[in-house]
Amino acid sequence: MPSPRPSLRHEKLCLAPVAGVDEAGRGPLAGPVVAAAVILPAKGIPRGIEDSKKLPATERARLCARLHGCAAVGIGIVEAPEIDTLNIYWATMKAMTLAVEALIEREAAPAHILVDGNRLPRWTHCATAIVGGDAISLSIAAASIVAKHTRDAIMIAHADTYPHYGWHSNKGYGAPGHLRALREHGPSPLHRRSFAPVAQTVLPL
Repeated sequence: MPSPRPSLRHEKLCLAPVAGVDEAGRGPLAGPVVAAAVILPAKGIPRGIEDSKKLPATERARLCARLHGCAAVGIGIVEAPEIDTLNIYWATMKAMTLAVEALIEREAAPAHILVDGNRLPRWTHCATAIVGGDAISLSIAAASIVAKHTRDAIMIAHADTYPHYGWHSNKGYGAPGHLRALREHGPSPLHRRSFAPVAQTVLPL
């Protein structure tokens, strides 16, 4: 039986406009966590929107550009030092909050927010958490594409500055080559020093 495709079924149950929110980058050892909030247009929604994990990078890039052109998009970014201070859970919640605030600053305040996952940030917005939302909600899937493509672009931009770690390909995740470079060269300023594989390579003062 084929898996369900993202649709507007959940959006139609909510007061419009509805924003979908998702994040990228909870698991990597380096770089920021990035969240996106997306309000899709009433007409002209790009075809092919899917959970970002199911799409190749070229298709994510194409759809991200299309979404920036036709939808209201807000992005929230929390960098590695703040991740170390807050922990990754609260950093993710902050990134989502920043993404929604960015929408509001664009005068695109959502009436309801659909968030991927089982927890909501501490905010006063009307919102619903949907486990696996990026696979079933079109707005959340759109947000997953924007968040993933944005974060990947950030890591690729940093890859030439810190060439040892292979971020062009691993985007900061704990791939074998990345772990080997950590052991050989130690962490960069972009590494999350509270994450165990990084903490183990930091020499005590």
